Amino acid sequence: MIALRPRVRALAGAARGRFDRSPARAFLRQLNALDFVNTSILFGAALLVSVLPFVILLSSLANHRIDNDLSRHIGLNRQGALIVSQLFSPSPAHPAAELVTALIFAVGGTMAVAGSLQVIYERVFGLTHRGWKDAPRFATWAGVLFGVLVAESVISDPVHAAVGPVGQGLVTYVGVAAFFCWTMHFLLAGRVRWRQLVRPAILTGLFWIGLELFSVAYFSAAIVSDSRLYGTIGVVFSLMIWFIAIGAVIVLGAVAGETWNQHKAVRH
Repeated sequence: MIALRPRVRALAGAARGRFDRSPARAFLRQLNALDFVNTSILFGAALLVSVLPFVILLSSLANHRIDNDLSRHIGLNRQGALIVSQLFSPSPAHPAAELVTALIFAVGGTMAVAGSLQVIYERVFGLTHRGWKDAPRFATWAGVLFGVLVAESVISDPVHAAVGPVGQGLVTYVGVAAFFCWTMHFLLAGRVRWRQLVRPAILTGLFWIGLELFSVAYFSAAIVSDSRLYGTIGVVFSLMIWFIAIGAVIVLGAVAGETWNQHKAVRH
C-alpha cells in the first residue's frame, strides 16, 4: 500500500500537468481573466435597460407587438406569453416629445451596449481599447441590430411554415453565427482577420441554440411561478436572467472560439 503512494502521486502530477497544458485550462484561465460572472451580469443588465426599451419604442412606432417576438425568442408557452404580454401596452400612444426623448436615451444606451461588447471582444483577442472614438461604429451596429430583429420578426413565421422547427433552428443558427462574426469584425475595426473569427462565431451560434433549448424547458415555468409569487417585478426578474444568459453566451462563445484558435496554432 505504501509502495503505491508514490505511483499515485506521480499519476496525479502527470494528470495535473496535462490539464495545465490543455485547452480546457486555457479556456478557464481566460474566463477568469474576463471576470466571467460579473461581465455576464453587467452586460445582461445593460441589455435589459437599453436594448429592450429601444426595440419597444421602435416597435410601437411601427404598431407591432414586441411581446409576441419576445415570448417567441424565450420559447414561452401560452400561459407564459400571456403573462409577458401584460407588461406591455396593447396600443402604445405617447406624445411625440416623449417618444423622441425616450428614443434618444434608448439609442444612447444601445450604443453603450455596443461599447461594452467591443471591450469584451478586445479583451478576448488581446487588443488595445479604442473607446468612444468608435461611436459611429456603435451607432451603425445599433441600427443593424434593429434591422436584424425586424427582419427576423417578419420572416420567422414563414420560415417555420416552410421548413419546420428543425429547419428554423438551422436558419437561426446560421443567422446568429453570421451576425456575431460580422459584429466581432466590425466592432474591432477589422483588427482581427475574418478567418480568426469563424470559430468564435460558430461556437457562439451553438451556445445560442443551447440557450434557446434551455429557455423552452425553464422560463415558462419560472415566469409563471415568479408572477404568482412576486407579481410584475417577478416577471422582470425572469427576463433579467434571460438577458444575463445572453451575455454569458456571448462571452463563452468568444472565449471558447479564441481558445480553439490558439490550440490549433500551437498544434501547427
